[in-house]
Amino acid sequence: MSMLKKEIVRLKELDEKSLSSERFTSEELHERSELKFKRNKENIYMRLSGYDKYYYAYQCWNFTQHILKGGFNQYTSKDIESISINNNQYYGASIKARLLSGGETNLKTFNDKKEMLGFVVGYNEATRELNA
Repeated sequence: MSMLKKEIVRLKELDEKSLSSERFTSEELHERSELKFKRNKENIYMRLSGYDKYYYAYQCWNFTQHILKGGFNQYTSKDIESISINNNQYYGASIKARLLSGGETNLKTFNDKKEMLGFVVGYNEATRELNA
């Protein structure tokens, strides 16, 4: 579910409007939320639903951006092409890295989606505290 170029441009316009403290219409608020959700959900291969879907999509996006910039475990940012967050009913939940060398590796595996999302949120909180 990759964003189209016009969606990226529109999200940028709405973000700029937000930064300039202009008022949004309810339609613009909804549009911005949905565009951010679509952006945040890229490379997340599991169902997110309910009220918390926006929160968890943002947390996953924030996590992947941090890993792409800083690396994870023995992999540096220069080794990683992309990150995917997956949940499979047969194999469990995992965070995978596609490497620039062409391979793919599990960065971390979990018993279920709830455990994985807890890890992602905790990781984000810890890195936020370190950078504060």
